[in-house]
Amino acid sequence: MRPREQYLESLRDLKKEIMKMGVLVEEALGKAMKALTEQDFELGVSIIEDDETINRMELDIEDRCIALIATEQPVAGDLRHVITGMKIVTQLERMGDHAVHIAKSMLRLKGQDFKKPLIDIPRMAELCMIMNKEVLSAFMDDDADRATELADMDEEVDALHEKVQREMFTGMVEDESFLPQALQLTYISRYLERYADHITNISEWIIYGKTGNHVDLNC
Repeated sequence: MRPREQYLESLRDLKKEIMKMGVLVEEALGKAMKALTEQDFELGVSIIEDDETINRMELDIEDRCIALIATEQPVAGDLRHVITGMKIVTQLERMGDHAVHIAKSMLRLKGQDFKKPLIDIPRMAELCMIMNKEVLSAFMDDDADRATELADMDEEVDALHEKVQREMFTGMVEDESFLPQALQLTYISRYLERYADHITNISEWIIYGKTGNHVDLNC
């Protein structure tokens, strides 16, 4: 295999590993929401334990990126693609952390009945998982246009987060005993909002990898 072909094959393998990590992160969020809505505490504990796999993948992928830079000395667009990979796995690791934070908040709610049915928080999680799938597809296809479109979904997540905050504050004012539960649900909403922000950050890096331009999709 010629050096150029070998490099491209290494880059394809790298993207596949990033894709696998992204899928694990999405699965962690899905499990966290299932644990929350079904009060499945064993599942919540397993999410926390499984996070180590995601952390190890981040380090392994970063090492592969560094090795590519050191051995292949890529320039221009090739170098941008490797840098983009390193930046994306950092965002994915943080998204995994937010899934863990949700699981920990769920465990703090153990034994509590929800004051009202959970509607907006599961909707936020649903949007986050759709965004997760879309941004991974955009990354694999090197599709800057699709990455840009995800900013609209991030705004929808932001709006739901603001709604949850208002409802939790109102609930605490009306019933002081609701305070512990309201705080944890507010935290969970915030973790989901940040999860979506990290996806938007990934979109920005996809655009950079494709065009060489830095954009701000969070403005």
